[in-house]
Amino acid sequence: MARIIGGVACSHTPTIGFAHDKHGSDDPVWGPIIQAFAPVKAWLKEQRPDVAIIVYNDHVTSFFFDHYSAFALGIGERFEVADEGGGPRDLPGAAGHPALAAHIGASLVADEFDMSFFQDRSLDHGCFSPLSVLCDHADGWPFPIVPLQVGVLQTPGPSARRCWKLGQALRRAVESYPDDLRVAIIATGGLSHQVHGERSGFNNTEWDAQFLDLIVNDPVRLTEMTVAELATRGGYESAEVVMWLVMRGALSANVTPRHQAYYLPSMTGIATLVFENHATPPSAAEARLHLDHVERETRGLEALEGTYPFTLQRSVKAYRINKFLHTLVDPQARESFRADEAVAMRGAGLSDTERDMLLRRDWRALMHYGVIFFLLEKLAAVSGLSNLHVYAAMRGQTLGEFQKTRNAPGAVYSVSGREDAVAGKVPRT
Repeated sequence: MARIIGGVACSHTPTIGFAHDKHGSDDPVWGPIIQAFAPVKAWLKEQRPDVAIIVYNDHVTSFFFDHYSAFALGIGERFEVADEGGGPRDLPGAAGHPALAAHIGASLVADEFDMSFFQDRSLDHGCFSPLSVLCDHADGWPFPIVPLQVGVLQTPGPSARRCWKLGQALRRAVESYPDDLRVAIIATGGLSHQVHGERSGFNNTEWDAQFLDLIVNDPVRLTEMTVAELATRGGYESAEVVMWLVMRGALSANVTPRHQAYYLPSMTGIATLVFENHATPPSAAEARLHLDHVERETRGLEALEGTYPFTLQRSVKAYRINKFLHTLVDPQARESFRADEAVAMRGAGLSDTERDMLLRRDWRALMHYGVIFFLLEKLAAVSGLSNLHVYAAMRGQTLGEFQKTRNAPGAVYSVSGREDAVAGKVPRT
């Protein structure tokens, strides 16, 4: 079974990346930042985690307010470095761990956390600013990551208590994963700072010291604090320290601090902490009980004949082709597809297998591959076909044969907004 080997807590201000990229550990002003991270880097190198769960918040880079979630879990195969306005930092992208992420996602949902899931979104300084000084990366990062984005920028957002409970649920998820993985949890953000308004530049070193003591010795006390209290004591943006409670909640009650440092160079109190975990692993029976709990809602779906639930695993596997078909909601993309399907598909980087299924309109094969039906109906509409053509093809029937099984046997319809878009054509497969 997987186990959590320990936790890391650290600030994620872009100042950290600036110190790494422009200065060295000998610089009198910026060097202490690098020095504070050095023991954490050494601990990670010594412990050799197989994967790291990184709890961070995006800074309106890859997540915008058209859809802003409390908790969003990265389930993709790879995460690139975000461009935050002046070009991305010269860092390699990070590999994901889709299998562990899917298990964590299912476990958190079973524990009544209404998660969002993301792929194909780059990660900004909330993740890569600290990661760049935590690990050597000239030849790539030493472990894959599972990013967990916490929506702390817009209120109402997750409370300290909710983040603590998420950490406890995260522990249950990791410890019930069947593979033998060494998992580190890295929480980022804080400490005291405010970057907007007339209070910009606010710091409170006394509160920072108290917070560091509480996160080690009495984290439950922190869960009783409101976001307003945290903002009052540490500055508005510093309330992001609720993310540290995700990490702390995932650890045992008693932990051994292996390192602690604090430095205030400019706008943000920069802190680093390392916790060694002392959790007792669950018994095989306890792990099985939790897996039964995770699988309860979906158990039996696999036995439904001719039914293909759109799981997180299918979402990752077929992401590229689903993303391509989703572009068909854009009029310009539709016209490009109609003008030359082969060119459009090659431009999207689709595999030979994916292109072949689409060119033949092999609805059944596309469904088995992992394309969700609601994108197949968009492809049908662009192709001048009705939904009923697709339904019939999935059942291995002609349109006429399928229509005879309906109470409205002459009906032909699609999701197209134009009445003349469905020409009653026969599907290719």
